[in-house]
Amino acid sequence: MQTDPFDFWMFIAGLGIFLFGMHHLEGGIKGMAGKAFKKLLQRFTGKSWKGILTGTIVTGILQSSSMVNLLVLAFLGAGMIGLRNSLGVVLGANLGTTFTAWIVAALGFKMDIADFSFPFLAVGILSYLFLESRPFLKSLGGFLVGFGLLFLGLDFMKDSIANLTSHFDLASFKNYGLWAFLLTGLIITAIIQSSSAMIVIILSALNAGLIDIYQSLALAIGAHIGTTATLIIGALGGTADKKRLSLANFMFNAIVGVVLFFFIREMVLFTRVVLNLTDPLLELVLLNSLITLIGILLFYPFLGIFERFLKGLFGKAIPKGETLYVKNIPPEVPDIALQAIDKELRQVFLYTRQFILECFRIREKGKSRDSQWKLIFSSATNLNKKYEQIKRLEDELISYYSQLQEKNLTEAESAHLTSSMMALRSMVYGAKDIKDIIHNISFISESDDKVGHEILSRLSTLLQQRLGEIDLFLEQEETGSEITTPQNWLKENEQLYNELITYIYRNIRHNEVPISTLTNVVRQSISCLDNLCNSAVLRKSGKDTIPEKTEDYRHPLI
Repeated sequence: MQTDPFDFWMFIAGLGIFLFGMHHLEGGIKGMAGKAFKKLLQRFTGKSWKGILTGTIVTGILQSSSMVNLLVLAFLGAGMIGLRNSLGVVLGANLGTTFTAWIVAALGFKMDIADFSFPFLAVGILSYLFLESRPFLKSLGGFLVGFGLLFLGLDFMKDSIANLTSHFDLASFKNYGLWAFLLTGLIITAIIQSSSAMIVIILSALNAGLIDIYQSLALAIGAHIGTTATLIIGALGGTADKKRLSLANFMFNAIVGVVLFFFIREMVLFTRVVLNLTDPLLELVLLNSLITLIGILLFYPFLGIFERFLKGLFGKAIPKGETLYVKNIPPEVPDIALQAIDKELRQVFLYTRQFILECFRIREKGKSRDSQWKLIFSSATNLNKKYEQIKRLEDELISYYSQLQEKNLTEAESAHLTSSMMALRSMVYGAKDIKDIIHNISFISESDDKVGHEILSRLSTLLQQRLGEIDLFLEQEETGSEITTPQNWLKENEQLYNELITYIYRNIRHNEVPISTLTNVVRQSISCLDNLCNSAVLRKSGKDTIPEKTEDYRHPLI
C-alpha cells in the first residue's frame, strides 16, 4: 500500500499548533503590557498618520489585528478617537500583521526550527504552570509557549508539504491562471480566519517548490482580502461603527489587492532587478508588506472623503436606546467600558438635575452645559416621561453591567463597576424621591399658603446650591477643594430638614396646606439630596459602600 506523500493530519496538526501559538502569544503580551498598548493606541491616534504608525507598531508586536480592531471599536464608541483616525489604525494594523511573515521567512526555513522551539516551550510551560502567583512571569511563560508553538507548528506544516512537489502536477491548475490562486488564498484565509497562518502555508509551499513566486504572491493577495472575513463576521448584527470599520477594511484590502494583482509581474521584476533579491521567501514577504504599504499611501490622501462616505452608511444599525456611549462599546474591553459608564453616569446626573429643577419650577442660568441632555429630552412632553427616560437609562446600564460581570475583571475593575452601579441606583432613588411629590409641589405652588411657599423657596435655594456643588465636585480631579466637602453635605441637608420641620410646627395655625403634605415634601426633597450626594461620593471615590446617612427624617413631635 503506497503511503500518501502529503501527510494531511500532520499538516492540520501543524496549522492548529500554529494558531494555538498565536493565541498564547497574544494572551502573553496582553498580560505583560496590554494596558500599555491600550494607552499607546489611545494617546497616539490624534492624527491619521499617527493612527497608521501606532496601528502598525502595536499589531506588529501583538501579532493580532483582531485585538487592535476590537480596541479601535471601543475607543470609537467611547468617543475617544474619531472615525477618520480609527481608519488610520485599521490601515496600520494591516501592515503590522505582515511582521509574522518576516520572522518566519528569516528564521523558520534557515534552521532546525523544531529544536529551536523546544527551549521556549520548556521554559514557557513551566513558568505558565508553576508561577500562578506571579502574573507577569505567568504571562511571560504564555508568551514563550506561544513563540515556541509558532515554530513547532511551522515545522509540522513544512515537513508535511516537503515531499508533495514531486507527486503533484500543477500543469492543469496553472491553466486557470493566477486568478485561481487569488481565489484559493481568499477562500482558505476566510475559513481559517488568519492571514498570518495562510502566509506561513504559502511560504512552506514556496520553499518546497510547489508554487512559484507569481503564484505565491497571488495567494498572498487573496489572503489579504480573505482576512477581512473576521471583521465582516464580527460586524453582523453589530453597531453602525463596527459595520463601517469592517466595510472600510474590506474595501481597502479588496481594492488594493485587485489593483496590484494586475501588476504582479512588474512587482516581482522590481524586487529582482532593482533590489537584486534572489531568495524567493524574502522576495515574497517583502512584496507582501509592499502591497499593504502601497495601499496605505494610495488611501491616505482620501481618508477624509472615505470617512464622510462611511458616515452616510448603516444609519439603521445605530444602536437604539437612551445611552450615548456604552451601546457602542463591546464589553470585551472592560477598562474602556468602565470609562464609558462613567460618562453615562455624568449624563444621568445632568438628566436627573434638570428633572428635579423642572419639578420645582426652577429656571437655571447658563444652560449651555446641558445641551446634550436637551436633545435627549426634546421629545418629552411632561415630567413623568422624563422620569421614565431616566428609568430606561438605568435599565440599559444595568443590562450592560450584567454583561461586564461575565468578563474577567480585575479586583479594581470589579470594585469600580460595583460602585458605579450603586451610584446609579442612588441617583435614580433621588429622582424617584422628587417624582413621588410632584403633585404635592404643584399643589403648594398653586395655593396661597405662605408657609408652603416659604418651604418651597428654601428647598429650591438649597437644591440649586447643592446640585451646583455636586456638579463642580464631579468635575474636579481631586476631592480636596474650595467648595463644600462631601462630609458636610449630609449634615447641612439634615440641618435644613430640622429647621423646616420646626418652621412648619411653629406656624401650624397659619398654613392652609396639610402638615402631612408639607412634611412629606421636605422629607422627600432632603432624601433626594442625600441620595445625590451619596452617588457623587461613590463615583468619585470608587468605593463600594454608601456613606452613612440619617435613616429617617422625622420631627421629634411626630
